[in-house]
Amino acid sequence: MSYTAPLKDMLFDIRHLARIDEIARMPGFEEAGFETAQAVLEECARFNEGVVAPLNVEGDRNPSSWKDGLVSTTPGFKQAYAQYAEGGWQGLQHPVDFGGQGLPKTIGAACGEMLNSANLSFALCPLLTDGAIEALLTAGSDELKAIYLEKLVSGQWTGTMNLTEPQAGSDLAMVRTRAEPQPDGTFRIFGTKIFITYGEHDMAENIVHLVLARVSGAPEGVKGISLFVVPKFMVGKDGKPGAHNDVHCVSIEHKLGIKASPTAVLQFGDEGGAAGYLVGQENRGLEYMFIMMNAARYAVGVQGIAISERAYQLAVQYAKDRVQSRPVDGSINASASIIHHPDVKRMLMTMRAVTEGCRALASVAAAAYDAAHHHPDAQVRKQNQLFYEYMVPLVKGYSTEMSNEITSLGVQVHGGMGFIEETGAAQYYRDARILTIYEGTTAIQANDLVGRKTARDGGGTAKAIAGQIEVTERELAKSGSAAAKGVLKRLAAARKAFLEVVDFVAGNTKASPNAVFAGSVPYLMLAGNLMAGWQLARSLLVAEELLAKGAGAGDGEDPQFLRAKIVTAGFYADHVLGKAPGMRDAIVEGAESVTAMPLEAF
Repeated sequence: MSYTAPLKDMLFDIRHLARIDEIARMPGFEEAGFETAQAVLEECARFNEGVVAPLNVEGDRNPSSWKDGLVSTTPGFKQAYAQYAEGGWQGLQHPVDFGGQGLPKTIGAACGEMLNSANLSFALCPLLTDGAIEALLTAGSDELKAIYLEKLVSGQWTGTMNLTEPQAGSDLAMVRTRAEPQPDGTFRIFGTKIFITYGEHDMAENIVHLVLARVSGAPEGVKGISLFVVPKFMVGKDGKPGAHNDVHCVSIEHKLGIKASPTAVLQFGDEGGAAGYLVGQENRGLEYMFIMMNAARYAVGVQGIAISERAYQLAVQYAKDRVQSRPVDGSINASASIIHHPDVKRMLMTMRAVTEGCRALASVAAAAYDAAHHHPDAQVRKQNQLFYEYMVPLVKGYSTEMSNEITSLGVQVHGGMGFIEETGAAQYYRDARILTIYEGTTAIQANDLVGRKTARDGGGTAKAIAGQIEVTERELAKSGSAAAKGVLKRLAAARKAFLEVVDFVAGNTKASPNAVFAGSVPYLMLAGNLMAGWQLARSLLVAEELLAKGAGAGDGEDPQFLRAKIVTAGFYADHVLGKAPGMRDAIVEGAESVTAMPLEAF
């Protein structure tokens, strides 16, 4: 059950698809070229393989526990977190002004994948802290930044996101937690929040809750929601934690997976009101919270890639070791390891190809984020921002939906032993299941893709991206290799199907919203499928070029890896990307079969 970071694939994506050396020419990233990326990723791999990954099984078997309002995490978590913070990993991509290292998201995302592959439950704590940091950087006052940011960036304190309430779920218009203004400019917070990841734990000296609440007299609905900082412990003038604030963990959930991650029910105000501090302006809380949400959505997509990689590694090792039956082609005249059997190989290749495609997609999206924030040309920044915003629901939705399939295939490769907890395959399957729900279900991601990312601009951004895919198609045509021709055929067909769906969505969202939204998740899956396939097509072209130049150990390129990349791209095109035209039919022509069903028939 050991974990080995896929450094070759990560560095390939960062170098050739995300083009880290171009990012290093942008202001603020001058020291963040490929050599830096390689050094950081190699050190990150050592830490996660040696410190965090060994705690993964223990966290599943001996999860966090609650007693008398306090949560004790899995033995070893507290010590591992101390090493994580001391190593500067929390501040990897946060500003140097607050003690961070200021590295690009392109590097940070790869490190995030390693942490999540090593131990998904453990990684959830830093993920939420990242979101709290982003929200305070964007909307926090200078005073709040001075008090909280350095401690959060260092990992000395951790952060949470408090949205959900028992009656509200994802409908934030129904938030009832209230904030009562005080004469000194602070607020008293009263209410209950549920599903709060690491809302209580013993790994850091303070927890900084970011809480959605309504100020007395605020408008109804989402327009009346404000955002507050509510620390677990009050912060003294010396910057150190003091008295316990009026926020308490009344229970933690018992879950299907990610058992070591404490999911808390928090009660605010049972003893007179929890002290809260307004972030930004009143009634703009949802806007600020979406800063956290978007950072978290991308990060959860990376979690889907991470758990898929872990499941793939375990399945490959089992398939190499498990001896059962003779190969159907008679190549071995005795029982052989199951990796020789065609269907097992098909499952493994599906796991590998989808994981690598999603990883490449996430890496390219991260590069767009870096360019959107650091490129000197305003027009280039705008184009990259639009590209990144379109990709976020795909990275989140497609990668996590596929992680359910990939971890399920991992169980299937193991056969009956996959259903037995001791092999470890079942844990990845259980842990992955939350990811399509976290930070907005796949349907919520799809609603965002339809409404904000497609219909709003008449499909302009989507069509511009399709134009970039056409450029790749022309490069495939120039290659002339059999592999490139095969991928070109599938990529062109998928792009055509995608454009027809974009036209359908852009043209019908207002007139026939039920028809469009009936196919919103399939649209997201088609778009994610295409974008991942596009990146693998680009990978094939890079691999062919490097091999033609005689790539080898001297230039850091591995010919065997490059040849495998070409095969992987071809497999994805045939077995995954090839589904796109059928998905188009289900969306454009199948809407009526969804909307026509009378409710009484269910």
